[in-house]
Amino acid sequence: MSAARAADVAAAIDAAGSPERAQSSAGFFKTGPGEYGEGDRFAGVSVPEQRRIAKRFRGIAPGEIRRLLSSGVHEHRLTALLMLVWEYEHAGDVAARRVWLDLYLEQVRAGRVNNWDLVDSSAAQIVGTSVADGESPVSLITELAAEDDLWRRRVGIIATFAFLTRAEPGPLTGDVAPLVIGDRRDLIQKAFGWMLRELGKRCNRDLLIAYLDAHAAAMGRTALSYATEHLTKEQRAHYRSLK
Repeated sequence: MSAARAADVAAAIDAAGSPERAQSSAGFFKTGPGEYGEGDRFAGVSVPEQRRIAKRFRGIAPGEIRRLLSSGVHEHRLTALLMLVWEYEHAGDVAARRVWLDLYLEQVRAGRVNNWDLVDSSAAQIVGTSVADGESPVSLITELAAEDDLWRRRVGIIATFAFLTRAEPGPLTGDVAPLVIGDRRDLIQKAFGWMLRELGKRCNRDLLIAYLDAHAAAMGRTALSYATEHLTKEQRAHYRSLK
C-alpha cells in the first residue's frame, strides 16, 4: 500500500492551482448564495491535471481518500473520486471492491459527492457497475433515485449509465423513471433526459420512442429536450406538442 497521504495529494493540487481559474470555476459551478454549489471553494486546477495527480497517487489507502473527500476544496474531492474509481475498478475481488463501494456510498450519504461533476465522474463507474455486474441489487440504484436530496437522486439516475454503455436498458425506464419524472429541478431534468437520450443512442431507439409515446406529456421540458436531441425535427416537434 502506498504511503501517500491525503495531505500530499491536496498539496499537489493546491500547487497546480490558478486564482483566475478558481474564480471562473466558482461561477461556473454556482457557488453563490442559494445556488446548488453554495460555499464550495476551488483551487483552480483543470480536470486533466487532476487526473495526472490522481495517477501519481494510485494505491492510496481508503482512509486517506476519506480525508480528501472531507475537504471543502472542490478539486480535492474530485481528485479523490477519480482515485476511488480507479481503486474500485482495479480491486482484486468482490470483497475488495465492496470496500470501495461502501466508502463511496458513505461519502455520498455524508453529502460530500455534492456537485454534478463529482456525481457524473463516479456514480456509474462505482454504483452502476456494481449493480450491472450483479454484485449489488437494483434496489441500490432505486433507493438513491428515490431520495429527495439533489445529489443522491442524481447518483441514482447517472448510475444507470453503466447499463447503457453495455447496450442494456437496465433499470432506467422501469424502475428509476417513475421516481424522478416529476422532479423539475434543472440538474435532475438534465440527468434524466441525458440517460433517456443514451437509451435511444446506445441500446434501441424503439425503446426510447415507446417510453416517450407513453410518458412525454408528463416529462419536464428540459428532460424532454435532452431525451429527443437525436430524433428528427418532426419527432421533436411532435413530443413537444404533447406538453
